[in-house]
Amino acid sequence: AILGRDLSYFAANYGPNPICKGCLSCSKDNGCIRCQHKLFFFLRREGMRQYGECLHSCPSGYYGLRTPDMNRCSRCRIENCDSCFSRDFCTKCKTGFYSHRGRCFRGCPAGFAALEELMECVEGCEVGQWSEWGTCSRNNKTCGFKWGLETRTRQIVKKPAKDTIPCPTIAESRRCKMAMRHCPGGRRPAKTKDKKKKKKNLMERAQKQHSIFLATDKTSQ
Repeated sequence: AILGRDLSYFAANYGPNPICKGCLSCSKDNGCIRCQHKLFFFLRREGMRQYGECLHSCPSGYYGLRTPDMNRCSRCRIENCDSCFSRDFCTKCKTGFYSHRGRCFRGCPAGFAALEELMECVEGCEVGQWSEWGTCSRNNKTCGFKWGLETRTRQIVKKPAKDTIPCPTIAESRRCKMAMRHCPGGRRPAKTKDKKKKKKNLMERAQKQHSIFLATDKTSQ
């Protein structure tokens, strides 16, 4: 300890920076040992060497811990954290990571959306459960066609924190086969009528040819 020496000793330069600036006690080899009341003690490591510094604020990856004995810079224990409020609460994450409730994530957890301008996770759009599939229909009719569409929906339970955050789809449709192709009591589609007419014509033609065959057969006898 070097308490009691001249103040000029504390301001002495041991390299490019005055390592004893803000110190209450300092040594040439180890730098600051104790700091002034408002400053934070930080143990800097450079290769095999380490020395103490007295700082107004702690460097990246550390937070200021005030104690009756001496204020210190403690390392953030949160993975991928650039600066933290306390040991277990990050206030700014490293580049490429999103901040969420004091932690850092590559992607936001389920139910939360990424706010790119702040690199934070905010409450996203929450939707409810899907409804049952609706009635198969086409052109607002539930009969008269072979195929139709059925739809199901879900409601927005909670709107997102920002209007720019999109909500998941709340309606979807799929192809379905109608329960009744022909409408009861209604006219059959023209396509079915044409088929019946064609079948009738074929039968009439066959009967006519059969009559001609019988007549020819009698003549030959």
